Amino acid sequence: MLLRRGWTLALAGAIAIAGVSAASAQIKKGKTRPLTTAQLMKGTVKPNTDAVKKALEAGPADDDAWAALAMSASLLNEASYTLMDDGRCPDTVWADAATKNLRQASVDLLKAIDGKNLEGAKAAAAGFGKSCKGCHDAHKKKAK
Repeated sequence: MLLRRGWTLALAGAIAIAGVSAASAQIKKGKTRPLTTAQLMKGTVKPNTDAVKKALEAGPADDDAWAALAMSASLLNEASYTLMDDGRCPDTVWADAATKNLRQASVDLLKAIDGKNLEGAKAAAAGFGKSCKGCHDAHKKKAK
């Protein structure tokens, strides 16, 4: 009986470790496509959040500036789907950051942009920070 319990605990521990390892692998890259999470962040998320921040600080001056802002918000919205696709999502922290925070903030931002509502756009864009912080606190390795 004691031996069976030991094997059961060892098996449960191995399964837990495998699950954690699988989750860690998923945050680095999807299962079948070559895009890494770091590439997605560096190539899409960061440049577009920076563009949104810069545009909202300056205030869009014309229709072209509003259109550029809408493009950045739309690309961030699309990134929220990529973050969830291809087995990339390891847990609810990640899922909430991508779907509840990033996706919703970008939709709210697009609504404000459509109405050329600068204050509404600024309020909506504040949601991006919640998305980034929540996921990075849980998953991004801290520099030592």
